[in-house]
Amino acid sequence: MTNSDKVPNRLINEKLPYLLQHAQNPIDWYLWSDGVFEKAKAEDKPIFLSIGYSTCHWCHVREINYL
Repeated sequence: MTNSDKVPNRLINEKLPYLLQHAQNPIDWYLWSDGVFEKAKAEDKPIFLSIGYSTCHWCHVREINYL
């Protein structure tokens, strides 16, 4: 899958660089809010929490190539 094949997720309209770097991930990310926890509970789904991270250049390149 190339970058041009990726469909943006709901983070595509965010302003923060950390959020924007994940806007092409195949994960349906939600921003932190009470509604998200209620939705997860109602759908009996786990919550995966991303607290942010920085990667070296090559880790970032590898992440792009594997998505």
